[in-house]
Amino acid sequence: MKAFKINMAALALLILAASGCSKKFEEFSLNKNLPTSVPPGVVLRGILNNIVTYPGGEEDKACQFYVSNYTYYGDNKYWSGSAGLSYGVLNNVISMEELAYNANGSSNNPYHALGLFLRAYFFTEMSKKVGDLPMTEALQGTANIKPKYDSQKQIFLQSLNWLDSANIILSSVLSSGVKEFSGDFYFKEALSGAYGGGNGYDALVQWRKVVNSYALRLLIDLSKKADDGDLNIKSRFGAIFNNPAQYPIFTSNSDNLQYVYNDKYNYYPNNSNNYGNDAGRLNVGGTLLNNLSDLNDIRAMYLAEPARGLGFEDTDYRSFKGADLGQDLSSMAALSAQGKISFLNYKKYYSGLTGEPTFIISYPEVCYSIAEAMNRGWVTGSAEAWYRKGTEAMFGFYGIVDGGNKVSFRKSDGSGYDEYSVDFNYDSYFSQPSVKYAGDNADGLKQILLQKYLGFARNSGLQAYYQWRRTGVPEFNTGPGTGNGGVIPMRFQYPSNERSVNKANYDAAVSIQFGGAGDDINQLLWINK
Repeated sequence: MKAFKINMAALALLILAASGCSKKFEEFSLNKNLPTSVPPGVVLRGILNNIVTYPGGEEDKACQFYVSNYTYYGDNKYWSGSAGLSYGVLNNVISMEELAYNANGSSNNPYHALGLFLRAYFFTEMSKKVGDLPMTEALQGTANIKPKYDSQKQIFLQSLNWLDSANIILSSVLSSGVKEFSGDFYFKEALSGAYGGGNGYDALVQWRKVVNSYALRLLIDLSKKADDGDLNIKSRFGAIFNNPAQYPIFTSNSDNLQYVYNDKYNYYPNNSNNYGNDAGRLNVGGTLLNNLSDLNDIRAMYLAEPARGLGFEDTDYRSFKGADLGQDLSSMAALSAQGKISFLNYKKYYSGLTGEPTFIISYPEVCYSIAEAMNRGWVTGSAEAWYRKGTEAMFGFYGIVDGGNKVSFRKSDGSGYDEYSVDFNYDSYFSQPSVKYAGDNADGLKQILLQKYLGFARNSGLQAYYQWRRTGVPEFNTGPGTGNGGVIPMRFQYPSNERSVNKANYDAAVSIQFGGAGDDINQLLWINK
């Protein structure tokens, strides 16, 4: 017994010594020059890089803004498989909010408000691709690797509530006169004109407008559910539109949430460096360009080259002919070689490294959303006035003035550019029968939706496609070139890892939404039924 006691004491001393060594090892191995945590603004900066969809990708083709005419550089077929989802980014959003809470001891801070907006943004943008998704039980890590799915209705309802909360928190934060706010390169640094500067208060004023302007987008996305008593679409829209002090929204292009390019480190995707790769391989899509030409809209000349094989003058709107996305590539390539369909404007896109900013949420979109809501009778006012405001804002975005404008096209021998003066009068444009607002009826709604589509050109991700899916405006080209048997898909499939890791919940969600049709890209989502 005595021997046993002696051994236990010795063992205790050994354990104590070992733990002391371990503690010393941890202390000595810690690099005190490295931070043990990061400020929430550092995390925010990374997240904000993920809310922009750059032009020049598959989204441009899905929206029928441009096409490939050469198989080596891709085709024009719509997707046949799964969507990429943003749960990794959403995990960073949660981490950012936690870091801000730990630093402030309160959720009443700008990072929590932006976190709520970002949750709404990513969940709804994902849901518009696939439908129902894990939300309530998601983002729990290993604590729950098989989360149940929330319905698309629940996702949109929760997102609208998040946006309401974000607006309230930002109002409270702004009342406190906050100045410290970092990681925002969309407004804070842009307002200062220098990296890392800017006024946090002014930036958060802008973000509050973003929150409420995005809410208008979601409400318009839900137009087919306008009579749903749980969603209260019409009253929510009216509350925002009729109370600008409580719900500030965009009032000019200076409010746009947009990604700005420069010639130092973030080039516009189509630029002088890749002129040889894609300048002759890409044509402007007919759904975009032919509508502009039919409306005698000078934006056709800003976005495209004249198709000189058609035999018209360079500044004749008939010279601007877009490619039919539904056409097979060999036929399209032949037309392109014959100069019978238009390329992207060489001067605009290939004479330098920068192009126009890329919208994420814009003032013109807000104008068209308000015009649509008025046309539908959700709110009172002049739909025509907002329809014109949105279109004039798009002219301003491209630098088009009411009067004389300069346009440039590449010389036929490729040796430089010719510049032309073109008169473009706003009143004359809006007085055309095809453009003059037809009234608060189906024809007037089509005009609003067409101008909104034209305003989405090469920006705003898949919003133009989502509008077509919701309304059928404008008419999209279909055929062998689009693939999928000449039918445009209505959704993406779920990622393959959902089918393997979370199979039971995935199967249940697919069955609830689509019955025996399965995870089919041609099935309608709840939002479009």
